Amino acid sequence: MISVTRKLEFDAGHRIPDHRSQCRNLHGHRYVLEITLQGDVVDAPGQSDNGMLMDFSEIKAIAKRHIVDPWDHAFLVYRGDTAVREFLDSLPGHKTVVLDCIPTAENLAQVVFATLAPHYHSHYGAQLRLARVRLYETPNCWADCTG
Repeated sequence: MISVTRKLEFDAGHRIPDHRSQCRNLHGHRYVLEITLQGDVVDAPGQSDNGMLMDFSEIKAIAKRHIVDPWDHAFLVYRGDTAVREFLDSLPGHKTVVLDCIPTAENLAQVVFATLAPHYHSHYGAQLRLARVRLYETPNCWADCTG
C-alpha cells in the first residue's frame, strides 16, 4: 500500500458564533488543504497513469471542482447563524456557502472528507481510497480527518 498527497490553497471567511474570543468576529483565513490517497499503484503499461496511484492533476481537479472552487473567496457560514446569514444575503452577488455545522477547522475537515471520499473511490475503484484530509486554518493550526 502506498499513499500520495496533493496540497491546494484557498481563501475563505468564517466566524465561530459561540467562541469566547476573537473568532466570534467575521474574519478570514488562507486555508491549506492536503488530500492523501492510499491504494495500489496502477499497473497499466501504455496508460497515462501507469506507475501512479492517481495523477496529481486528477486529484487536484476533483478537489477544485467539489471544494476549492465553491469555497474560495466565499464566506462559510453555519445555517443556524441567522444574523450573519441575513447580513450576507443583503450583499448582492456575495459568495456564501451555508453549512449544517459551525465552520471550525474540525468540522470543515469532516465536510471536505465526506464530500471528496466518494469521488476518489469511484474514480479508480476499491483499491483507491481517501485516507486523510488535513485542513490548515493557519500555518500552526490544523485538523485531520481520516477514513
